[in-house]
Amino acid sequence: MGQYFENDETLAHQDITWEFTFLGEKYSFKSDLGVFSKEGLDDGTRLLLEAIAKAPLGERILDLGCGVGPIGLVLAHLDDSRKVTLCDVNLRALEKCRQNATNLGVSRQVEIVPSDVYSNINSRFDTIVTNPPIRAGKKVTYAMYAGAPDHLNEDGRLILVIRKQQGAESCFKYLQTLFENVVEVTRKKGYRVLIATKARRVS
Repeated sequence: MGQYFENDETLAHQDITWEFTFLGEKYSFKSDLGVFSKEGLDDGTRLLLEAIAKAPLGERILDLGCGVGPIGLVLAHLDDSRKVTLCDVNLRALEKCRQNATNLGVSRQVEIVPSDVYSNINSRFDTIVTNPPIRAGKKVTYAMYAGAPDHLNEDGRLILVIRKQQGAESCFKYLQTLFENVVEVTRKKGYRVLIATKARRVS
């Protein structure tokens, strides 16, 4: 059985649609087998969205490990000044992400990029958001954290959600080795939303 952080070309396809309501608006997303949270919005993603949807995230946002796009596409839909790059290693997830961008009417605001972590990401962003692929292991998730400062503008932020039982405390401590300021902004059902801010360069 293919994992959501892999590309398994032998895996069958299934046309899946799931819906959720957020900030009083109903969203409908296309999904498929072999992608993350294929049958609905997961609790971690919802908590992350609740924490940041109306926050000042800057104009340029990267949704790292975007899956079918609920984080990045909703952020784009809520504010048409946001330019969002969505990337993932899973090509079938990206195909659904493109469909979802079209259905939401945000295609002009978004760029959808196949990328293994930052391998195809060459820009800097005001905010990087992620619900990291914990099942892919620390080698992958910690590479996502470690590479963030080089892809953030000064005062840029990495914002992520992680469960306590999946290493939230060790993740927090690791982020403190990479960023000057790391805070937990909310928690619910074992999930924690962390914000790590890149320091402004002193001239």
